[in-house]
Amino acid sequence: MPSLRNQLRITNHTHVEKSITDYKSYTRGSSQYHKQYAKRMTLKGKINSALLRDYSNERQVVNHFFDSDRPIPIWAIFESLTLGEFGTFFSCASSNIKLSTSSILKLPRNLDADGKITEYIIYTIKDLRNAVAHNNTIFDTRFQTNSINHRLLSLLETEIGISGLDFKYIEAYVILITYVLRKMGVTKTECKQFINSFADCTDELRVQMSPNVCNQILGTQQRAHLLKLQEFISNS
Repeated sequence: MPSLRNQLRITNHTHVEKSITDYKSYTRGSSQYHKQYAKRMTLKGKINSALLRDYSNERQVVNHFFDSDRPIPIWAIFESLTLGEFGTFFSCASSNIKLSTSSILKLPRNLDADGKITEYIIYTIKDLRNAVAHNNTIFDTRFQTNSINHRLLSLLETEIGISGLDFKYIEAYVILITYVLRKMGVTKTECKQFINSFADCTDELRVQMSPNVCNQILGTQQRAHLLKLQEFISNS
């Protein structure tokens, strides 16, 4: 049986090397080429570290492939990555992979010609996911660590038919999640149930607090935006 080091090398060669080639879309030797190549090398190190960690913890998904002397497929690698690491993987992925993902999600081609919107979605949701996983406060979006890409904002506003979307309010994350759920094929009924559950929670808050305080927490456009979101779901 090959050593774990060799197995990791085989895994990277057969599955990862062909996928994370975004650096090739830049002029060889340019600063952007160097930056993307460095990101790629860092990512490969993180993948190896994640696999070694899960192997040491005897996680069955990883151990099954190691112990049967088989290369680990990409889907199993994803099981070991954090959402942030997955975002880095997608950022490093070739343009073909990005465009294919955009096509699968049926994102509007005129707003996602390079397929990068999915990357922006992953990084935006990552902060919320981490806050929820660690039971942190989320109502005031204090968990946000990255600026929201303007192209993602433009896509959501255009697709849903709203303006003034602001991710300093939790409602924007609900809109994004609902949009992604619908694009992934979740039923209209389930999406509307999710929206209504959120609306019920905020309605309860409005009863308990003054309008001024609620507007500071929730913004002034929440109800209008959620109505537009309901219309989008109905027409999608």
